[in-house]
Amino acid sequence: MATHDPDLRKELDATLQTRKELGPEYESELLESFLEKLDANVDRRVRRQLAEQQIQVARGTLPPRRTGHGREFWERFGVAALSLLLAIPLSTVAAVHTGLPGLLVTWAGIVGVNAAHGTVRWNPLRPRTDRRDGAAD
Repeated sequence: MATHDPDLRKELDATLQTRKELGPEYESELLESFLEKLDANVDRRVRRQLAEQQIQVARGTLPPRRTGHGREFWERFGVAALSLLLAIPLSTVAAVHTGLPGLLVTWAGIVGVNAAHGTVRWNPLRPRTDRRDGAAD
């Protein structure tokens, strides 16, 4: 079962209530504001998880990541599966409250997140070796 962030849920409820009060004229601004808060929330969680993993690697309680072994596939699969799982409630909210334009914006965001994740080859746990002296960071 997914964990729900109560603060994010309150933000969504407040955004929907504000949309009801202000009407469709402010819809795009409200949606953009909520998506920025959602993005910040995801960034904060990812940074926290990466920091926890780095601490575990430094302590020796978590082996460092190795390239290959299908791990990259499962990471990409997990992001894709999670985004599709989140697409269900996001699409419902967008379609009910904003119609087709909101649904299109929602799916553009979902596709954008998956495309960005699919093209980036950044691994924060792999030491950098691109410096002149070849030393890791």
